[in-house]
Formats: sequence, C-alpha cells, structure tokens
Amino acid sequence: MRKIVAVENVSLDGVMQAPGGPDEDTRGGFTLGGWAASYHDDVMMREMSRGFGQDLLFGRRTYEQFYEFWPKQEGNPFTEVLNNAAKYVVSNSLHAELPWVNSTLLSGDIATAVATLRNQPGSDLTIIGSGELVRCLTEHALIDEYQLLIHPVLLNSGRRLFPDTGSFAELELVNSVTTTTGVIIATYRPRD
Repeated sequence: MRKIVAVENVSLDGVMQAPGGPDEDTRGGFTLGGWAASYHDDVMMREMSRGFGQDLLFGRRTYEQFYEFWPKQEGNPFTEVLNNAAKYVVSNSLHAELPWVNSTLLSGDIATAVATLRNQPGSDLTIIGSGELVRCLTEHALIDEYQLLIHPVLLNSGRRLFPDTGSFAELELVNSVTTTTGVIIATYRPRD
C-alpha cells in the first residue's frame, strides 16, 4: 500500500492559505498571500527535496496553480522532477483532458477514489497544499503522514489546515528540523 504524505506550510496559528504569493488564494478577502516566501533557506530546500520523486496528489485549485507556474521555469531542478512525476488530480469540476504531462483525473467520491489509488502499486503520494483535499482525506483517515512547515508568524485570518469542525485525533512526532529562519519542519503520523 502506498503512503499518503501531506506537505503543508502553516502559520503558527494554523493558517495555510496562500503561502506562496499575493494572488495565490484571495478567497474570503485574504490579503496576506506570500507570507511564507521570506522564510525559505537552504535547510528547507534540502528537506523538501527529499520527498521529490514521489507521485503527486492535487486538488484542482493547487494543480492549476502549479501548472501555470512550474512547466515554464527553466533551469530550476524542480521543474523536470515535477514534469516527470505522475500527477493525480482530484476534481469533480474538471472534465477535459488535463494539460500537464503525466496527469490523471480522479473524480467521483473523493475518499473512495483516493483509497483505491492508495491501494494500487506505485510510489508514495505527496500532497502539496490542496487544503480542502487534505481536510477531506483526514476525515477519512487516509493521510499517513503530515509534514508541516510551521512558520513563526501569526496571521490571525485565513483558511486553516485543521478547522474547528474536525474530529479528535492524536499524532506522533517522528521527526523535526529547524531551519535558519525559524521554521520548524515537523513530521507527524496519526497514532493508531
């Protein structure tokens, strides 16, 4: 069985909305997009590159944002890796053939589609961003590992990774690394 790993940038108060840029996700009038950009360093790049080479699992919004950016980045080592990776996109609103090479659409019941994919042979599946997908899969106990990049910033607004409506769950810390900019990269697994 494949492992599903959610890789998420979060603020200290749990916000995950729009870490990469000002226009990344303005839903709900969010104006603080790009809050994580100044915290990147070599430690973070090293830790994040360890998960590359796995298949990717996206929600529609994150897939479209990645497709608009990554295939156009020349000279970036992540571009080739992302282009070559198998990309699975969970969406019931997309119906056309997906434009990014090696992309497969998963539709229908999200939990069932992902559980079926998880049980197929192949490399582990990494989710980057895709908060709505992560919340759905968390509810169905389909996330095997959370790799949280916890940034030393309080946003006090925005979409949170774990909403107040979620179920009780205990996690076990299995690894942590602190970057030179104060980001704690904490890896958690659900306790059985």
